[in-house]
Amino acid sequence: MTDPNSVDQPVDQPVDQPVDPERVDSEESEPTGPRVTDKRRLDPETGAVRPPGAGSGDGAEEVVSEVTADDLAELFASDAKVVEGELVHPDTTLAADLTRDLQRLQAEYVNYKKRVDRDREMHRDLAVCSVVETLLPVLDDIYLARQHGDLEGGPFAAIADKLDATMTKIGVERFGQPGDAFDPNVHEALMHVEAELAAGTEVTTVVQVLQPGYRVGERMIRVARVAVADPPPIPQT
Repeated sequence: MTDPNSVDQPVDQPVDQPVDPERVDSEESEPTGPRVTDKRRLDPETGAVRPPGAGSGDGAEEVVSEVTADDLAELFASDAKVVEGELVHPDTTLAADLTRDLQRLQAEYVNYKKRVDRDREMHRDLAVCSVVETLLPVLDDIYLARQHGDLEGGPFAAIADKLDATMTKIGVERFGQPGDAFDPNVHEALMHVEAELAAGTEVTTVVQVLQPGYRVGERMIRVARVAVADPPPIPQT
């Protein structure tokens, strides 16, 4: 039963609030993501230099957009390719790598060629030294025969001269002369004698060459075997 004396109470209804249209427009237009302002002097896609004012600045419009992680990665990648105001093309990088490899190979080849030439010269000298060392008894006999005057004239003298010329041609040097200062590096003293030396001599001197020495360049085949004499003592005052 309904109480006739009761009065229907009004039910609270939601009251519509007035909506500000400018606020709605601003909320819808403003991006919710991070804001990025492109202030680079170089265009990341073309590499061209932007004119003044193209980025943000006085009177310039800022470029604002929502960016994602992929956009940031692409942006950083494009900046990494800019070197001294120019984009590095992949072909340019490949050409630089190939050029460095070629230069390295060329340097290795030059070093290899120098080493081969040096080894070839060394083996040649060793071969010459081995032959001359075998011929030392013959060369000593020719030297003694020349010292005693047995090679003056005759066919054997011509043969000896040709042999000496051939030895000089292949780089063999004969050394050791009377009057040379004694040097233990190139002389072997077999005899120590008393002899009158030239005036003013102050060192031990070679007075006789028993067997001359031979060498090829800096390589010693045999030292000169000699007889030496000491200078006279300096008189004490």
